[in-house]
Amino acid sequence: MKRHNALQPLSRDHHSSLILAQLLKRGAPEYKGMPVTTEARADYARLYYRDDLLAHFLLEEETVIKLIKGINGELDELCEEIITEHKALRELFETISSTPDLQTHLDKLGHALEQHIRKEERIFFPRIQELCNEEQLIEIEKVLSV
Repeated sequence: MKRHNALQPLSRDHHSSLILAQLLKRGAPEYKGMPVTTEARADYARLYYRDDLLAHFLLEEETVIKLIKGINGELDELCEEIITEHKALRELFETISSTPDLQTHLDKLGHALEQHIRKEERIFFPRIQELCNEEQLIEIEKVLSV
């Protein structure tokens, strides 16, 4: 399914987040221009979270989810799942510095981030496109393009 223009900015953000997810997994290959050591990958993850991912989560929660709440029961359930996953991911990112087993923590974070993104891309966004009318999608697009 082609992604509606309204959701394309969020989908583009997901590409960079998927690269981070792969980078954090145990046994990840080296990526050109990306950190190599576990500690450097942890630093990169913290910076990416602070500079990019937090804003992305807020955009999804404060725009998309607020605009689609109440349209459909299934969509409402998905919204709650997405918010719950954001909360869990925030906790994983925010505890990177205090974890006793950094590599295991990063691996868990990488897998959780990948699963979350795949859910949004394969389930959440397609359902938004199917269940929202064009006017609602245009409203999402307006808010995200500001």
